[in-house]
Amino acid sequence: MGRAPHAASPTTAPADDDRAVAEAMAATEVTVFATRPFSALSGGERARVALARVLAQHPPLLLLDEPTAALDLRHQELVLRLCRSRAHAGDAVVVVVHDLGLAAAYAHRVALLCAGRVSADGPPSEVLSERLLTEVYDQPVEVLPHPRTGARLVHPRREP
Repeated sequence: MGRAPHAASPTTAPADDDRAVAEAMAATEVTVFATRPFSALSGGERARVALARVLAQHPPLLLLDEPTAALDLRHQELVLRLCRSRAHAGDAVVVVVHDLGLAAAYAHRVALLCAGRVSADGPPSEVLSERLLTEVYDQPVEVLPHPRTGARLVHPRREP
């Protein structure tokens, strides 16, 4: 975990490890937890610490399964901004999310799964359609443009 993959490297100095860990902790806003045992953290705090451990490794590929689960709105946005930043820096980033609004806001490509198979794959503007989402989720869905930004908003259709 964390910098362990770099421990055997003769080119990695302890100061490099310390810097990588400090940067990852700052990026995920977990520096304040440094003195607390992992077992004393909430689920969302643990998720952010786990992400910091991954980021400290400087991997060129991030595979993240529900990294926004148990996070408040601020930290959901923080995590996905970090993912977007890594992707823009040239890393491969694959994120599994169930929140279609987050997928619409942050993904440049979406694979929609149904019964373990890919139902659609492509840009969110094509994949996240009312018809397809309603079919896949067996739940009426509305996809609306945000009134200020035009970004896609995905909501279950609810009757009054």
